[in-house]
Amino acid sequence: MSTRQRSARTRIRRLAVGRLISITGGAAAYTALNFTVWDRTHSPSVQALSLLLTFGVAGLLGSFAGALGDRFDRRKVMIWSEAISAAFFLAMVFVHAPVTLIVLAFGSAIAELPFLSSSRAAIPNLVESDEQISWANGLVTMGVHAGIAVGPLLGGLLLLLPFRESGVFALNAVTFGVSLVLTLTVHGNFQEDRSTERAASTDHDRGILAGLAFLWRESVLRRLAIAWFVFVLGMGMSMVADAPLAESFKTGSIGFALLITCWGTGSVLGAACGRFMKSRTEPVWLAIASFGIAIAAFGVGWAPVFPVALVCLLIMGTSDGITMVAENGIMQRRTPDALRSRTMAAFDAVLSCGLAIAYILAGPVLRTFGPQPVYRIGGATALLAALMLSPLLRLRREPEVEPDVEAEAEAEAEAEAGPAAPRFASAESMEGEPVGVLSATSDRPSV
Repeated sequence: MSTRQRSARTRIRRLAVGRLISITGGAAAYTALNFTVWDRTHSPSVQALSLLLTFGVAGLLGSFAGALGDRFDRRKVMIWSEAISAAFFLAMVFVHAPVTLIVLAFGSAIAELPFLSSSRAAIPNLVESDEQISWANGLVTMGVHAGIAVGPLLGGLLLLLPFRESGVFALNAVTFGVSLVLTLTVHGNFQEDRSTERAASTDHDRGILAGLAFLWRESVLRRLAIAWFVFVLGMGMSMVADAPLAESFKTGSIGFALLITCWGTGSVLGAACGRFMKSRTEPVWLAIASFGIAIAAFGVGWAPVFPVALVCLLIMGTSDGITMVAENGIMQRRTPDALRSRTMAAFDAVLSCGLAIAYILAGPVLRTFGPQPVYRIGGATALLAALMLSPLLRLRREPEVEPDVEAEAEAEAEAEAGPAAPRFASAESMEGEPVGVLSATSDRPSV
């Protein structure tokens, strides 16, 4: 292995460790926040409001956050993003009212958005070759989901100590600081040189909505976006159902933490599959794993005892980890660097819109049907999304992907001219290329 290859792998490993530490603290803090909100209010609507603001509405601002990653040095954007997020959680240490806690968590979620889109957009530039992209995505995703696996259990345990939620929020502020220090140690090109001909041809428009326009014009990315939008409409409600689900099995805060931990553990196992993925096999992994999520959701919905629900969530997490790695690789390869942060952020904004709708519906649906039926609804939307993603199997027969420069140019022009009427492509009009999402049904992640 060459020195450059070792250097590239070291950069990715440091980012992965930083995400592991930060997400562990974040998962613990959000577990503490959501359980505290539920414990003090026992209101599905307030619980949904917490999730709506921290995971739903905040993500709708992603296009603005993504513009920062394309306009400025991505490394500096990531550093400032973590610093501001830490400040919000530090403020939460001194607050006890549920609504005020939710508002501060909302601020932290907004502050973290530039980091999320910039870090994902930077990966193709930090690796040595295209062959390392799936490995890099897998390693970083493993760090993220390992944090999700450990964090909720840690948060649940810390809630039993005298400092309770305040101690968890303080811990999260510290983990943001540690992650910030690790980011400072990562040196390399986080983006293409904007003076190059290729970058100059795509970077002349600084429009915030250029990423959204490109996402819509690129048929494969459009299919991903619409399918996962459908997915989160149902599965987003299941997130609100987790605390009531644990309560229905009489397992309390530890049971609630175990639900998220099992999902997180599975997602680590799924993300580990990234080392086996290539550009041609990513669509296959994505399609198969999306059906796995649907089957597991139905399993939770009909679980007779709590351990069965935990096993199903482990399977769901494994499938979700696989889809995350495959999805990121597909998006990174099909998006030019000058638009990548904005496109990633636009993709997240589409999902956040679906989550916002899901969280608004979750309260009344949960009160009417209960937690397990909500998971069955999630299984139905996940199955529909899996069927919509199946045509992407065609990508395994495609030649190596170069970013769609023509679609990119049209996206830039669209963003400059303003919104235009959507054009629905038919399957017949796309002969020889992957069928656009809308050719299969009508509209389109990540939980």
